[in-house]
Amino acid sequence: MKLHSSLIAVSAVLSLAATATAANTGSAFYGDAPDEHHPWAVHDHNRPQPKLVTPGTFSSQEQPGKPPSDAVILFDGSDLSKWEADKGEGVPTKWVIKDGAMECVPGSGYIRTREKFGDCQLHVEWAAPTKVQGESQGRGNSGVFLMGLVEIQVLDNYNNPTYADGFAASVYGVNPLQANALRPPGEFQTYDIVFRRPIYKDGKAIDPGYVTVFENGVLVQDHTMIEGGTGHMARSKIGPFPEAGPLKLQDHGNPVRYRNVWYRPLPPRAAEGGTDGYLSTEATMAKRAEIAAMIRQDAEKLRNPSNSVPEMLRLAESLVYEHDEAASQRATELAEQYLAQVQQLSPEQLAARKDELKHLRDVSRYLARFDIIPDDAEPKVQLEQIVKEHNWDKK
Repeated sequence: MKLHSSLIAVSAVLSLAATATAANTGSAFYGDAPDEHHPWAVHDHNRPQPKLVTPGTFSSQEQPGKPPSDAVILFDGSDLSKWEADKGEGVPTKWVIKDGAMECVPGSGYIRTREKFGDCQLHVEWAAPTKVQGESQGRGNSGVFLMGLVEIQVLDNYNNPTYADGFAASVYGVNPLQANALRPPGEFQTYDIVFRRPIYKDGKAIDPGYVTVFENGVLVQDHTMIEGGTGHMARSKIGPFPEAGPLKLQDHGNPVRYRNVWYRPLPPRAAEGGTDGYLSTEATMAKRAEIAAMIRQDAEKLRNPSNSVPEMLRLAESLVYEHDEAASQRATELAEQYLAQVQQLSPEQLAARKDELKHLRDVSRYLARFDIIPDDAEPKVQLEQIVKEHNWDKK
């Protein structure tokens, strides 16, 4: 039997009982423990809380909506200070602002953001000219270029057919849209785009990248794989991408208008250091070691000669993520002190702790289930016996 593991188990379960109710964020020794591909336990109370974002509002034809609180505003209808001509750094654009929208001046060239960014949730509203001129690709044509490389087509396809991979909201030349959800020309259309760039390592793709597009609230690109930069009449070629690039809007000879352009940066994926999702064993163990170190530091701050329970709990918890000899030894010392107190309980005191001891038994089962202690660890056996002898499991 592993004596130090058994003592750690007792310290953990007794300390849990002493803490009364668990916090709203969850409790230790609850959901399935971390494994070789998941650094977090299921329902892990150590896992970072989501950041708070105040949602925005929806747009109407008359008024653009309000972006969410964490959005990076690229165009709010007032100025073009965050944009430049796609002809060289710092070159001002000749596009103009009319009635809160920026309008393409035909022949002036593409426009791009001064800022470069990668993975994002992007919101763009655009409107083709009210006066209908031309057909197919010659009518209300423009484009939204993610990182300046992948074009999501902008085109007036209201009663205006064209080749399937050139419709509005197509990944131009690559993937048609699932449905045509455009409003009439002159009205503002909305693109909500989730973009994940391709990730390469040593020349090999470890995540090909994907784009999802909602057109006026209708899903039209469903996690479409990125096949490289898009182009006209040429097939895209799969290959490495930069980490960041500007957002570009196309001048295709039509006075298309844009308004309410903003984006939200997305957190890293597992392939680039993120810790959510299915990770490699190497990345998982590295993160588990980091979590364990954080918990051990927290345990040190909780050191209190008059109340060893909080420190004991955190040290025991740290061992679920990573074994550390110093933490084991310290937890064992605290457990020995605590066990000496438990052994002095009278029968009346023991009965008064019925719920506590049943909980201890359950936690000891958890620890054994995930090999933190052996199944025949003496403290676990004793807890099972106490509950059984007193028939405390009876409803």
